[in-house]
Amino acid sequence: MDQPWNLAALREGESGYVVSVSTHPALKHRLQDLGLIPGTRVTCMARSPAGDPCAYLIRGALIALRQADAQEISLRPWDQRGA
Repeated sequence: MDQPWNLAALREGESGYVVSVSTHPALKHRLQDLGLIPGTRVTCMARSPAGDPCAYLIRGALIALRQADAQEISLRPWDQRGA
């Protein structure tokens, strides 16, 4: 699957690479400061019991994001073979 999808679609344990971040400017800047830029691998580590927020592993840091914000981050699949 080469078509982009968003960060909120990841299930626990799944990974993807960032394609774009389209959230509001202040959050976009903060996420970029944390290393969430195109090409970065992101892994969904955990979901809260209610499903919102979710914890994502981004460059060694565990970051919690609300689903509304995660939907604004486009991904492409992570190929486990390293492609």
